[in-house]
Amino acid sequence: MTSSIYTSSIPVFKQMLGGLKTVLSKAETHAADKKIDPNALLQARLYPDMFPLLRQVQVASDFAKSVSARLAGVEVPKLDDSEQTFADLQARIDTVLAFMDSLPAANFDEAATREIVTQAGTPKEKRFTGQSYVLNYGLPHFFFHTTTAYAILRHNGVEVGKKDYIGSY
Repeated sequence: MTSSIYTSSIPVFKQMLGGLKTVLSKAETHAADKKIDPNALLQARLYPDMFPLLRQVQVASDFAKSVSARLAGVEVPKLDDSEQTFADLQARIDTVLAFMDSLPAANFDEAATREIVTQAGTPKEKRFTGQSYVLNYGLPHFFFHTTTAYAILRHNGVEVGKKDYIGSY
């Protein structure tokens, strides 16, 4: 039997990252077609105090990989955050998807009750059960950043819609 934590997280992350790949691809095509410097979109933000598109994608992918790793009881892989182009962001998402594909579903069997500690030993330390971690922390943060990435591109004229955002399911 597959863990309910696995089925409520890994397929969701994979579906939404697929949607994010689609909207990024459409953004790159839009920039080329309209002769817009791709960096104008990569550095676009909804408001001055918010992260730009590039960072939104990095953070969304960070949540997908770190939540998946912690729930599976494995070390969180490090990524360099050195992406500068749409191709770099696509490669980052592919790396995260490959990592998630490498996680055996059996690793999630005890995930609901596993203790998850974020930022251990710091004033920002938080403790969760696996179930609370994924449902109340991980997925909401992940959706915030994927939604914001989509909104930045839509706001900047990239012709994307809900079907692109949702991805294949």
